[in-house]
Amino acid sequence: MRVVYVNGKYLKEDEAKISIFDRSILFSDSVYEVTSVVNKKLIDFDNHMKRLDRSMKELHFSKKINHTTILDFHRKLVEENNLQEGIVYLQISRGVVDRDFTITNNNIEPTIFAFTQEKKILESENAKKGIKVMTTDDLRWKRCDIKTTQLLYPSLAKTDSFKKGFDDAWMIRNGFVMEGTSNNAWIIKNKIILTRQSDNLILGGITREAVTNCAKALKYEVSTKPFTLVDAQSADEAFITSATAFVTPVIKINSSTVGDGKPGVFTKALREEYIKQALNNAI
Repeated sequence: MRVVYVNGKYLKEDEAKISIFDRSILFSDSVYEVTSVVNKKLIDFDNHMKRLDRSMKELHFSKKINHTTILDFHRKLVEENNLQEGIVYLQISRGVVDRDFTITNNNIEPTIFAFTQEKKILESENAKKGIKVMTTDDLRWKRCDIKTTQLLYPSLAKTDSFKKGFDDAWMIRNGFVMEGTSNNAWIIKNKIILTRQSDNLILGGITREAVTNCAKALKYEVSTKPFTLVDAQSADEAFITSATAFVTPVIKINSSTVGDGKPGVFTKALREEYIKQALNNAI
């Protein structure tokens, strides 16, 4: 049985509780981060914390959480649960207060909890074989840049993709590919890597930023601009990035095969470069 963290306490998972009046339950008024763990070390932790701060600021949370405190309980959870490879999930809500659409109390204490989850990351089957994605309309709100727990639509879209024989869904808005249900979308055409620019319509991925630097190290040009479904289906290679997927090739989009239908040469090289740098910088 896992040990989890709730508001400063380490508890067995079946003992963990939060109030029914917590705003995360009533309004999804909460933010989260998922940090990958490989060889019991945290990947890109500092950048996850920077994004966490930004999300909390955008939602006008009144209290900032000390990064050292967060690092301490992340490491404690990894150790207590003997997590060799997987994730630490962290969630912070505005806190507990009587239900009201108007946020009138800025002095309430945030609710903080975290837990570990085992997951195969380095030797991922999806990374070896590639994944198939379908497309769907992007019906999310227009503040996708804030990493909130409002995830019902992406969850429904990913579930629908599974039912239709795909591994994920890429969301389309005004004819352009935005991102996957829990990852950033990329294509490669003529040795130029394309991914949509960061703004309020997509989440600025931590892995996305690191992968951009890796691509440049491998002498590939990266262009951040919108691309269409037609662009994607005619690409030489395609892939996704996220904290747990790292760099994972896409081999099919709807009914169209990407390239030769196998993980691309550059995508493989990019994954290897990212893993090398991530492990070197893990803490």
